[in-house]
Amino acid sequence: MMERLPVLLHARDPISYAGIKGQLAPRPEVRIVSNDEWQSAQVALVVTDRIDETAIRALRGLRARGINRLVIIATQIEESELVAVVEIGVAGLVRRAEATAEHLVTVLKSAAAGDGAVPPDLLGRLLNQVGQLQRQVLGPRGLTFSGLAEREVQVLRLVADGFDTEEIAQKLSYSQRTVKNVLHDVTSRLHLRNRSHAVAYALKHGLI
Repeated sequence: MMERLPVLLHARDPISYAGIKGQLAPRPEVRIVSNDEWQSAQVALVVTDRIDETAIRALRGLRARGINRLVIIATQIEESELVAVVEIGVAGLVRRAEATAEHLVTVLKSAAAGDGAVPPDLLGRLLNQVGQLQRQVLGPRGLTFSGLAEREVQVLRLVADGFDTEEIAQKLSYSQRTVKNVLHDVTSRLHLRNRSHAVAYALKHGLI
């Protein structure tokens, strides 16, 4: 027998709650848990008209309770709201007009598996926003979305390729002291043991 995915449903009004619960309750793939059972939920599904400050607070509150897989259904999704929900950790975005039971089950299962689900047109806009943020805000400060500065990424990539300090300094036109300082900064900031640990960490987390 298929194990049903436990989902905590959060809606701003009882009509929305009843409507989405009515769609999902008959589905054998999911199980709507009550607020008393919230600790058993693997995914939280938030229903709202738009992604405003109230919705953002609800999402943050769910994450604070330890529910890290979040899906949101919204009547209206503005382009300016995309980065905010992704920053919180929302894995799935669904327009209310597209919130069929079949589609919701697919998105909820994807979120539970650690995957994301965003409407294709919104994904394109999100990527544009991310690129703009990188160019206008992070880039001028020498930063990337990985949390590493560009030169830290360059040094770690060369370490991963087997180059020693002297070779890295030559390739990047840095002094050996600068290379050592870069590696020291990375290992200290990320609480890592040595340069090998730093490379392993960066590769594991997709930073290089």
